Parts: sequence; C-alpha cells; structure tokens
Amino acid sequence: MLHTLSVIHSTNTDPYWNLALEETLLHQVSPGQCILYLWQNQRTVVIGRNQHPSNECRIQDLEADGGHLVRRLSGGGAVYHDLGNLNFTFLTRRADYNVEKQTETILEAVRSLGIPAEKNGRNDLTARGGKFSGHAYYQSGDQCYHHGTLMLSVDLSPLERYLSISPLKLQAKGINSVHSRVVNLKDFRADLTISQLCHALTDAFCKVYGLPVQLLPQEDLDQTLLAQNFAKFSDPTWIYGDSRPLDNSREAAFPWGLLRLDYSQTDGVITQAALWSDGLAADFLSQIPAALQGCPLRQESLRGQLLALPQADPALVNDILTLLTKE
Repeated sequence: MLHTLSVIHSTNTDPYWNLALEETLLHQVSPGQCILYLWQNQRTVVIGRNQHPSNECRIQDLEADGGHLVRRLSGGGAVYHDLGNLNFTFLTRRADYNVEKQTETILEAVRSLGIPAEKNGRNDLTARGGKFSGHAYYQSGDQCYHHGTLMLSVDLSPLERYLSISPLKLQAKGINSVHSRVVNLKDFRADLTISQLCHALTDAFCKVYGLPVQLLPQEDLDQTLLAQNFAKFSDPTWIYGDSRPLDNSREAAFPWGLLRLDYSQTDGVITQAALWSDGLAADFLSQIPAALQGCPLRQESLRGQLLALPQADPALVNDILTLLTKE
C-alpha cells in the first residue's frame, strides 16, 4: 500500500545522465513509495529497447546538429526531445503499480491548465485529436516504471529531419507523417511554461493519490550505481546493438506494434537471428533472437521455444510465428 509520494526534478539535460538517473530510481524505489521523476533532454532522439537505430533515426543529420541518439529500457517507438518537451516517469513497486492512476495524474495536470486532454489508444494522450504525449512501460522484477513525453513547445521541424518512420507504421495508423499527428500544449495555452507544467503535475500527483508529496534529493541516491548506469546508457554497444545484415528479413505491422525479424538458416535450422520492434513487451521481445538460434524453422519447434521464454504472450507468439513461417 502506498504511503510515500516523492518528486525529483533533474536539472541536467544530458540524455545519458537522465536515463541513468531513471534506472537508478527504478532500483532504489522502496515498497510503499511512488516517485514522480521530471526531466528534459536537449536535442535527442530516444529509441525503444528493441528498435533498429538507422531504421528509426537519420543519425548523421542528428549528430551533425549536435544531437544525441539514446536507447531506453522500455519498448515503444522513437521520440524526439528538445527543451520544449517535459518527460515524466512514475516509478514504484509492482504491488502499487497503477497505470490508470498514473495516467489520470497526467490528465488531471493538463486539464487543470485549461487544456482538453484525453486518453487515446494504447499509449497516447491527445487534445482535440492531436497527440501531445506518448507513453511506454517497463518492469524488472518487483520494480516498475511508466514514462512518457509532454510536448509543451517542441520545435516540430526536426521531427521529419531526424525521425525515419516505417511506411508500414504510418499505414497502420492511417496517417501521412509523424508531424501530422502531434501538437504542442502551447497551441492551447500560449503562456504555458515548463515550470507551470511541473507544478501542475506535482499538485495532480498529490490530488489523485490523496497523499502529501515530498522532494527527493539526488544526493540520497546511490552515486556508484548512477555512474554505472551512465556508463551503460552512453556505451555505443548499448545504443547501436548488432545490426549486421542477415540473409532473410521479414516485417509486418500488428495491433501491438511493428515487427521486423532478420535471420540466416542452414538446412532448415536458424543459425542467427535479430529482432527489431516498437512493441511494448520489451524484455520478452529482446530474448527472442537468442531463443531462435539453433531452432528448426518449423512452427511446432518455434512455438515451443518462444512459449518457454519468461513473460511469453501466446497471442504475440502466434503473430511472430505467422511472420516467420509465411510462404
């Protein structure tokens, strides 16, 4: 049962540091505590845990402009951050993890500022049909987080310059471009500031949960763990992964997300595999390439391997099998 609400606001705009702080909070959140972490990144493209970097981002253009590419722990799609965007993360233990209440906190905060916010789809918040907030989720053992963006005054021109969105994804959503889907909160309230939005979120956090809020000093965190996490998120191996081309590539859009499977096979046995997806089941999806390696390319063999993985979702497994075994 929740008894402590804590708020921490990062003043650092380095994306590697901010993701390191997020993971540190994830591993330090106490039973009965919910932390609201507020943070901003300067000129950054953040890709989901299992996304292919060059499929999602025009990396050379981003880096030429002094920007950063980072990979987060959670699934979902690529997003662009600048200082017109405020990021939020709710971190708590599994027993107190309540996505509905967490989402209601965001909606309450934005509505309190006179903006007609509503939930739309699996992980988006919109105002008059335009998306201003996208969400993703992550669980590791007993620790959980729910994070997302709040577009206040983001410069929309770099979205199409930096983000490379799959035509399959655009077709599945029935839109022409990523730019056509998004709006800024300032479109509804021109005088809105990041500071006002932070205050509104803190007040809504208190109101929705019915508990007082206390500030969490960054000095109270495990500084050694924070440094280790910073080294991880800034490591090119983590950011870029292994994207060597394989012999076969199959891609499809499903209701739960986009899936691309690359593999090589010899005599009907998979010898190498790679998976790229914006699906939210980040940990499950990340285990699939290793599970497929050495497996016969037959539906019953593949099904057994995939269903044996932790957090396996039978419906998702069926979709993967459909993609792998289609003629």
